[in-house]
Amino acid sequence: MASRIGHPDAEDIAIRALGFLASDPERLDRFLSFTGLGPENLRAAAGTPGFLASVLDHVVNDESLLMALAGNLGLPPETVARAHRAIAAPVHFED
Repeated sequence: MASRIGHPDAEDIAIRALGFLASDPERLDRFLSFTGLGPENLRAAAGTPGFLASVLDHVVNDESLLMALAGNLGLPPETVARAHRAIAAPVHFED
């Protein structure tokens, strides 16, 4: 069975994925089109809940992008997919 990825690790992968997207203008343009964002509001959107989930959502929905990111990060693609599931899941807080 695959190991679980915690929310902090999933956020780290998503932040690294955003850097990967931002490093290539064509990849960044596709992400902006996917999200409906523009360069002028990307920074503000980055601080909103759900933004990092949208980064990984974009990545896992494009197999070639997923494979390129996984290779760049030195991670198996399944780890990126698990990070997506972890970050997209609601966060539960203990009382």
